[in-house]
This record gives sequence, C-alpha cells and structure tokens, in this order.
Amino acid sequence: MILSFSDVIRPKEYKQLLELIDREPFVPGRETAGERIAERKNNEQFARDSRQLEAVTNIVLDALKRNTPFCEAFYPRQLHSILVSRYGPGMAYGPHIDSALMGQETAWRSDLSLTLFLSEPDAYDGGELALESGSGEVRIKLPARSLVCYPTSQLHQVREVTRGERLAVVGWIQSFVRDPQAREALYDLARARNDIHASMGGSRAYDLVNKAHTNLLRRWAEN
Repeated sequence: MILSFSDVIRPKEYKQLLELIDREPFVPGRETAGERIAERKNNEQFARDSRQLEAVTNIVLDALKRNTPFCEAFYPRQLHSILVSRYGPGMAYGPHIDSALMGQETAWRSDLSLTLFLSEPDAYDGGELALESGSGEVRIKLPARSLVCYPTSQLHQVREVTRGERLAVVGWIQSFVRDPQAREALYDLARARNDIHASMGGSRAYDLVNKAHTNLLRRWAEN
C-alpha cells in the first residue's frame, strides 16, 4: 500500500526544518550505505551524529502523530533512523532495498519507508522516487511538505537529478501491525467506519464495523 499525504508539516515547521538544514554540513551518503550498494548511492546527507538531527526528528514525529489518516493507515510504533538527504545535478541512488533492521542503539524493524519532500517539484528536474511494483514502475515527485509512505520490502531508487536541488527527510517505521495485508484491511475498515459515521452517525452499522476493526487490530497488533 503506497499512500501520499499533503501538507504534513505546517508552514512554520517547514521554515524551521529549512533553517536547521541550512546550519548543518552534509557528508557523502554512501558512508551510511551497505557495502554491496554503496557504489549506487550518490547523494549527500546529515552525518549520523548531526547536532540538528534530533530536532528534525521531533518535528517530523509531532507532525505524524497528529495526522489521523496516516496513523489509521500505518499504525506507527517507532519512527527511526531519520536522515536528511540532498541531491544535486548528477546525483542519484540506484535500485536497492533498505535494511530489514535499523538503528544504532536499538534494532528496529523497517516495515515502512517514508519520504517527506522539502523541495518544490519545479525546483529540480529528475529526482523522482521510483518504486518497482508488479504492474511496473511508480514514479513519485510531490510538492514540498508532502509525504509518501510505502512498504520497505519494495525495490526502489531515486532517479538522477539533472537540474536544481532535491531536499527531503527520509525515515522508517516499525508498525504495530507487521503484515502489510493486515494493515490494508484495517485501513479499509477504518475508512468504511468513518464514512458510515459521517453519513449515519453512531448507528448499528457503525458499531459493528468499529467492533470488527477494533478486534482485528487487537488480534494483529504486536508490542
């Protein structure tokens, strides 16, 4: 399930992020890539010990916590391994799959990947996030302050930037619900429940759908 969300961070938060990024030097991104894919990673990002990374993480985390549709879709348990990436002309990140476990002090499972776009689409050419799927390649390039979230199990890449600068915050989520099919079923039930409540209020139909959603979440959720 690939979902995008617009205006995830507020304009004030967006300004704060850009100010934080402007104060921090970047390092070659291949330093954080696995040995087998380092040659495919040509970008820049904050160092692991960046002084600004905690502030960036807190802004993104606060934004996601208050985004009800995001939480109903993905049931985030832990947002982890946040990084800030920058691509200039000639930079790209070839096809790869992200690590199953991430984190420096605690190993968190990477169920979901997210990209929060910080550059407007017309600020750069190329630079699409390209996801491989059974029906072909899906290319994603969203307005600033928009976010896309997708299963970490998918092969993906960032296409070469040919003009301008592509800034983004990237992170991973360990979900309370590990199984992507279970997450999608819960998301469908949540949307149906919300639609019923909007049109019929607290009806019998609402109660039954809400019961099914709640009990399935209880069955599938992991601590």
